[in-house]
Amino acid sequence: MAQATARPDRYLVGADQYSSYKQNGFLKVPGLIAADDIARLLAWTEDLMTGRVQVPGAEFQPSDKPNPDFLQKFTRVHMLHRLHETAEWGLLHPRVLDVLEALIGPDVTALQSMLFFNPPGRGGQGWHQDAYYIRTYPETLIGAWIALEEADVDNGCLWVAPGSSREPIYMAEGQDGWVHANGVFGDMQFAVNASNLDDELNSLSKVAARYPDVTPVPMKPGDVLFFESHLLHRSYPNRTEDRLRRAYVCHYCNARSWVPWNHGSPYEGDSANYLHILARGQTHLPYAKPAFGTPLDLPEPGSGIGKGGLPVMMASPDGNMEERQQPPGMTDDHD
Repeated sequence: MAQATARPDRYLVGADQYSSYKQNGFLKVPGLIAADDIARLLAWTEDLMTGRVQVPGAEFQPSDKPNPDFLQKFTRVHMLHRLHETAEWGLLHPRVLDVLEALIGPDVTALQSMLFFNPPGRGGQGWHQDAYYIRTYPETLIGAWIALEEADVDNGCLWVAPGSSREPIYMAEGQDGWVHANGVFGDMQFAVNASNLDDELNSLSKVAARYPDVTPVPMKPGDVLFFESHLLHRSYPNRTEDRLRRAYVCHYCNARSWVPWNHGSPYEGDSANYLHILARGQTHLPYAKPAFGTPLDLPEPGSGIGKGGLPVMMASPDGNMEERQQPPGMTDDHD
């Protein structure tokens, strides 16, 4: 049986939080990450913006002040956990993994990291669903949106359509790698211009409009928003004149899911699981270890799931269900 490891600072998810996540498609956890840890992530973003830490494709001369050319080139940068120790540490933050272990675990794979800057006058993304971009089979994708500074309506916080996580994934016509099998829906519409800020062009705007409770999700530093991959969500450009909207947004899935995705980069074989980090639990699939040695809470290899002979619920002669020891290889006949 999978067993969560006790830690003094472990975050324990409430049953009401789990239920809310399943019902609405998102869960906001205020103050999940401590101020000192947010300060570390913010200092790292400052190092990137000043050139003290380099971003491939934007090598700037190091300076004491943010390079204005940096924010002209980038509103966000992807997959930094493969390049920087702090990015890997943030992706594998134990308090974030605590929540993921409850929502999609006990086995968790870390897939993607995105650092958002969203400077004044820039940023924003129209209605979209994350599984449109990242494929997992079975579909277990989840996002974790970590606020590094205050995010509100003025500087471009996230907006969500509660309950839209019940929608199927709307794919573009001709797009490879469908989440759903072709031909299972009689009226499946194609997504046109997903993520486009113009609601007249983005066909998912009409789907979101079916949900009357579309709402902004303001965030404080250290708050984390977890959201299901079918959830329709969006953001608007930063309308302030002097505030950034920095956030570290990461994606994960259940470690038992097959992942034919590597952020557009090539990989060997028919899946890229071996490139993604096993963050909690176990898996029968290949996986990567943290490149920078970030400590992880993983069981000893070969322990736990898959050993056979575990207790299972089986029917007794009187028609009740009872726990019995099931020998390996046996199957349970039931109605």
